[in-house]
Amino acid sequence: MSSKEDKDSQSLHPDSATTHRRRGSSIGKINVGDTGSPSFSTMHTSKVQRKKSEARILELSEESKSDAAIVKKIYVAFTELAYRHTWIVPFIVLALSLATFYLSSPESETHQFLAKLMIPSYKIEGTDQYGKGVNDFYFVGFYSIFFTFTREFFMCCILRPLGLYFGLKKEAKLKRFMEQTYVSCYNACSGPFGIWIMSKLPIWLFETTPIYETYPHFTHDIYFKIYYLGQAAFWVQQSIVLVLQLEKPRKDFYELVFHHIVTIALIWNSYRFHFTWMGLEIFITMDVSDFFLASSKSLNYVNFPYTGPYFLMFVFIWIYLRHYVNLKILYSVLTTFKTVGEWELNWETQQYKCYISQPIVFFLIAALQLVNIYWLFLIFRILWRYVSVDGGPQDERSDDESESDTESDESNEEESKKVQ
Repeated sequence: MSSKEDKDSQSLHPDSATTHRRRGSSIGKINVGDTGSPSFSTMHTSKVQRKKSEARILELSEESKSDAAIVKKIYVAFTELAYRHTWIVPFIVLALSLATFYLSSPESETHQFLAKLMIPSYKIEGTDQYGKGVNDFYFVGFYSIFFTFTREFFMCCILRPLGLYFGLKKEAKLKRFMEQTYVSCYNACSGPFGIWIMSKLPIWLFETTPIYETYPHFTHDIYFKIYYLGQAAFWVQQSIVLVLQLEKPRKDFYELVFHHIVTIALIWNSYRFHFTWMGLEIFITMDVSDFFLASSKSLNYVNFPYTGPYFLMFVFIWIYLRHYVNLKILYSVLTTFKTVGEWELNWETQQYKCYISQPIVFFLIAALQLVNIYWLFLIFRILWRYVSVDGGPQDERSDDESESDTESDESNEEESKKVQ
């Protein structure tokens, strides 16, 4: 084909050249931590789901002559409403729980059970400290529902209109913008909160020796406990959604699942066996780096003019937090873990800093580091293409997804118009 024909072809299909170039380089390809998990509202919509929605709409348009038909219509209408607005069901669960809690007698079993779900347990009388126990599982479970509601409400009611305001018309790109912007909003809150908690402790600026000097950490103040269990709830919710996204896995889906498994294992083990100061440091490295990653993606979606320099700043922050600080913690597990503080296994006194816990802690952090190294490779590949090939970091999650996203755009856009 001649050069003139090439130009004519590109003028008839303006997206073709752009799409081809975008497959070579992508900020969106790096699915780091929670950024790889969609919400229910941004998951791929199958043909079966769309047909069911069309059938419900058709049923609602039919005339109802009996009371039973009207009741059935109400149920169908609610099902369709919940399908379009995914925040409604978790909102109802939360609202009913709160209403029951405040309206029930404080002495009743129902009220006391709901208190386990909503309020941190094991307050130590006469102090500002809280202990640990089985009720913490209830707390994590309830706030997993809370994060489901928060995420879906943001997606449907705030981030979708915001994306449309910025001119994101393609449904696939709009969904990715919603996912990454929510992640950056969450980390914009959790990151500074974690840093503030760390600033009040001897481990400020990621010191590692105090972790072992004062081990074990049986109790924490309410801010530390809420932060730690809140993080657990967030990651549990993300992991559930990630597993449910089986119909359209991303290119590094298995690495992402592995990352979530390791993270939850770190959360549970560090909390149960009193290594929470170490866990706090790792949380902060993840939250802060995830904020800059997710926000760089969001800025790229809306064609922010300084996406390149912002992405370069993210690379430095990522390397410092996800690699330097994490390797510093990993090195301390090999050295000061044994030499500083007590070194024994005593189940009665809950002293677990011993020959058993050392290799377990090392393995979990090392596993997390391996996944981070894999993502660092992707980051450097994007950075290289930005400097030498594309002239800017482009935006695709993976080669495999771009085509399927394009194919489903028309049906998804048609559905989104109905929702709006």
